[in-house]
Amino acid sequence: MKPDKKDSVATWSAVGMLAFGIAITTAGFIIPPAGEIHDSVLWVLGQALLYSGSIFGITLYTKRKLNEIEETIANRLPKK
Repeated sequence: MKPDKKDSVATWSAVGMLAFGIAITTAGFIIPPAGEIHDSVLWVLGQALLYSGSIFGITLYTKRKLNEIEETIANRLPKK
């Protein structure tokens, strides 16, 4: 799998998981008893937020570290 495709799949899966978490939480408010959210709904929301946060966090962290490494290598190479 190409790196661009892999990043795209990871990003869209995280966005989909966020949308799922929001949808299930909204449904938890609507389904009787109205206004009360069951613990399982909160657990699923927590898992969705954890997954999405880890995808976005890992992506940002690795890109930042790779940029730092590239900058360090570029600074150590002799100038032409």
